[in-house]
Amino acid sequence: MPFYASGRPTVIITGAAGFLGSHLVDALAPSANVIGIDNYVTGDEHNIDPFLSHPQFEFIRHDLAAPLDFHALPELKKFKFAIQGVQQIYHLACPTSPKEYKRLPIETLDTNAFATKHMLEVAQQHKAKFLFASSSAVYGEPAEATPVPEGWWGFVDPIGPRSSYNEGKRFAESECWNYRTTYDLDVKIVRIFNTYGPRMKLNDGRMIPDFIRSALRGEPLVVNGDRDSVSTFCYVSDMIDGLMKAMESDVAQPINLGSDEPRPIRDAAELVVRLTGSSSVIEYDAHLPYAAKQLTPDISFARNELSWWPLVKLEDGLAKTVEYMKAMAHLYDIEREVRGE
Repeated sequence: MPFYASGRPTVIITGAAGFLGSHLVDALAPSANVIGIDNYVTGDEHNIDPFLSHPQFEFIRHDLAAPLDFHALPELKKFKFAIQGVQQIYHLACPTSPKEYKRLPIETLDTNAFATKHMLEVAQQHKAKFLFASSSAVYGEPAEATPVPEGWWGFVDPIGPRSSYNEGKRFAESECWNYRTTYDLDVKIVRIFNTYGPRMKLNDGRMIPDFIRSALRGEPLVVNGDRDSVSTFCYVSDMIDGLMKAMESDVAQPINLGSDEPRPIRDAAELVVRLTGSSSVIEYDAHLPYAAKQLTPDISFARNELSWWPLVKLEDGLAKTVEYMKAMAHLYDIEREVRGE
């Protein structure tokens, strides 16, 4: 067993107030010192409220496009940071909602380029394991409908409506890989496919939150595509398990994480209508220009090397997600009333 001056390893999670980041905090805080970083540009303070009083969690509000001197932070003395440093870094910070790419294109690029570089430098300084949360977006839109393997180089429009995210993730992967080979860093690259669950924002602009929000309002659920359009759906607890297994592995190459079982999007819409008890109807519309083509990952590498595959059924995951978003819809209405909106 390694020796830790504080008695447990120290882990940094960037994007800690976001959807996946806050679930990682939940999973790691019982056994590690967790330093969460977020600038709240797209993260939600509600996601980390339960952890702010946790003795093994410390939150830092900071935009990582600018460097951060961890040694200058007095709040990290309780983790004996000056002696122990950091052992693992999960770099999840980045806007991930399609509607944010148009609103925050420069911030998205800066996060992928500068924030990734700054956190890689922290990893280099402390010889920490580093996991970069990449995306299926690096593949663009392959012409073939077959599951996408890690060896596919991608087909991406560098100036399209999603370019700040797609090309940002591709650049960040290259940055991670070259830091790994130049400085012999233990760097992991995980390509995340469509994931859903509690703590997604109700107004996130992504498929599942949009469906639930519309159903709660009795509005039509709009599928951007036709009745045959499909997607994959990975529940958040499965994704968190995959990220943690990737971090602990000896794998060097990028890893696909996501569900490899495509389902008609209308199935998810119909389930949401049923679970919310809504009278909403399902409508079909054109594919949105800033939305990604829904890809199916080939996860045979993750199965073989990580012993990982999704376990939660769509029906069960959606039931938990709907329950959470019903509560958040009520809270959202209360906050708007307090603001006089």
